[in-house]
Amino acid sequence: MQSKFEHFAVTSMMGAADRPPRAEGALQFSREWERTAFAVALALSRDGHFEWEDFRQHLIAAIGDWEGRHDINDPSWNYYDQWLCALEAMVVASGLASPDEIASRAAASEAAHLCFK
Repeated sequence: MQSKFEHFAVTSMMGAADRPPRAEGALQFSREWERTAFAVALALSRDGHFEWEDFRQHLIAAIGDWEGRHDINDPSWNYYDQWLCALEAMVVASGLASPDEIASRAAASEAAHLCFK
């Protein structure tokens, strides 16, 4: 069950370019880190570390950056890679962690190939 904030956040993205992938109406995650990144972004915004709309704008920019560097049919596309890039940017912008801190933690994780290296 979603909290009011989670419901607001997810529904604010419905029909938009930054909407999360769904399967049969439910959010779709291929790997556990995707689910975790999704939940962390919601929790940090809900707890006042950044505005949800600011996160969405970073996500839209990350998607646009990827599209500018890749063919539209590039099979390496992963929505949650862009989600994580936006989340990392918001974490740095809000002063929760530095790019070096993010890179050192990511180096040991499945998502190490992403934004801050």
